[in-house]
Amino acid sequence: MNRTKTLSLLALLTVAAPVLAQADATNRLITIQGGPRGDVRNGPLTFTGSPVKAKVSTLNIEASQAVLAAPKGTPLIEAKGRRTANFTGAVKVTRGRLSAAGTALAYDETTGQGVLSGNASATFVPEKKEDGDTVTIRAAQMSLDVDNNVSTSTGGVTLSTGTQNGQADKLVFDEDRELAQLTGKPSLTRAAKGNQKELVITGQEVRALTKTKTLYVRGGVKLVQGTTTTTGDAVYYDDRKNVAYVVGNAVSVDSKSKVTVKAPASGYLEQRTDLGRVRALNSAYKIPTEQFKLRGEK
Repeated sequence: MNRTKTLSLLALLTVAAPVLAQADATNRLITIQGGPRGDVRNGPLTFTGSPVKAKVSTLNIEASQAVLAAPKGTPLIEAKGRRTANFTGAVKVTRGRLSAAGTALAYDETTGQGVLSGNASATFVPEKKEDGDTVTIRAAQMSLDVDNNVSTSTGGVTLSTGTQNGQADKLVFDEDRELAQLTGKPSLTRAAKGNQKELVITGQEVRALTKTKTLYVRGGVKLVQGTTTTTGDAVYYDDRKNVAYVVGNAVSVDSKSKVTVKAPASGYLEQRTDLGRVRALNSAYKIPTEQFKLRGEK
């Protein structure tokens, strides 16, 4: 291909898009580097390289191959904002402090979603070493939203950070807030450390701030540590302070000593996970749920 044709092709693929209905629609347009094979006017175009490199908004993609296509019946040169790009072979994605990998990535300009599949995994590193531990996510598939720094993982999801390990059917992770929401039979395990026994927390929904090591779990919550089982409607747990506050019909039972501790009607239970102690407090405790709200949530 001569220089003139190469320049024309690059102009076709990277020219600025016209004003679109949604203000963020231009951020969804994908640019793929390299000289493709295929019908330049109608598509699809196939890119190969070592590796193929692409960019959409703040998302950087590398793969062995990429195929850029338009909706059926629409010429590729008229389809900006509606194209799809399918990447295969050792796919790597980076965005800020997030790095993800899989065997395939399907990106759609219409939705602004890139779906990573094939043993999908991601790591999110703290801004500073003293800020905490690296977050690692594994799932059947992982959807990355280019309109915001949010990923949604589904299918056998696991999350690990330091001594905490979570499992769920679905995980939403907000990279800006370092906030994880686990749903679909979620559980979180804090490994044994020092003289503390392993702690397992379950409920209908788990929300975790990975930087501060705090959790908010709601809906039929259960904390199991050694011979102690504590239940309630919701719990706030601070891993750094080794304390859990259980509210709403809170009861703790030690199967070994047969001791039962119940929270007063207007009170709550405080469980010290480092001391193996549970006590009832006759005062109201308000879980700081505001800090666990997802983006756009009221």
